[in-house]
Amino acid sequence: MAHIDAGEVLPNEHVQRMAAAGEVTQLHRGHRYADEGDTFEIDGTTFEVTDVTRRTLGDLTDEDAQREGSEDLEAYRERLNRVHDSFEWNDDSEVVRHRFEPRE
Repeated sequence: MAHIDAGEVLPNEHVQRMAAAGEVTQLHRGHRYADEGDTFEIDGTTFEVTDVTRRTLGDLTDEDAQREGSEDLEAYRERLNRVHDSFEWNDDSEVVRHRFEPRE
């Protein structure tokens, strides 16, 4: 367990603000950026990484998309296309889910 910079898991201030507001409770990334038990801080609140799991894009559900701040999986796909210049959705692409929650 380590205390890491929030930017390791949450790539920009917008996503960090959404996490602080409880609108984002997980993030899929192309690589592993944290381990279970790691902590990070946003605006004075400490968050703990509770789950780090390898998956594929094809495993993602509407619930996953909602936990990442999107209305549904289709909106999530559209967001990924907007924010990544050369992104192409492939159900077999491997990703890593990082789940986190505020620490009491």
